[in-house]
Amino acid sequence: MKRIAVVAFSLLAVILVLNNSCEKEKKKMQTQKNERFAVIETNKGTIKFKLFENDAPITAKNFIDLANKGFYNNLKFHRVEPGFVIQGGDPKGDGSGGSEKTIPLEVTPELKHDSAGVVAMARTPDPNSASSQFYITLNAAPFLDMQYAVFGKVVEGLDVVKNIRVGDVMKKVIIADK
Repeated sequence: MKRIAVVAFSLLAVILVLNNSCEKEKKKMQTQKNERFAVIETNKGTIKFKLFENDAPITAKNFIDLANKGFYNNLKFHRVEPGFVIQGGDPKGDGSGGSEKTIPLEVTPELKHDSAGVVAMARTPDPNSASSQFYITLNAAPFLDMQYAVFGKVVEGLDVVKNIRVGDVMKKVIIADK
């Protein structure tokens, strides 16, 4: 009987060690897994931004899914507010359109509108109404923090962002690993 208890205890210890090891590996993979970028080819040049898939998974996935379906291809930037934002992603081209679905507001204190090049989802006054429209900041806009879902940051092409005008076209939007 004592031998069975020792074997059972030993098996339980092995299972716990393996489970802990698997959990650590899973967390490591989740932390490392998402280092992807959105690349927007415009008529003014290319904009590349890092996607914050770990910190804003719902919002980033929504953008990635739409980009992978070609949703953003050939859409125009319909809004430019000098010193504030450029905005696109509306199939109607006037700020009133979106995709077929909406997503919930996804905010975290770590993701801030702290500089030019922050990428976030636009929405109506309903916090859970983001769909396909997104904006890129032209300067810091801290008053937007915790109200709009930040899901990326421009890493290349900020000069292009600053030269976008109403009517400029997103020729193609792709998701890339680098």
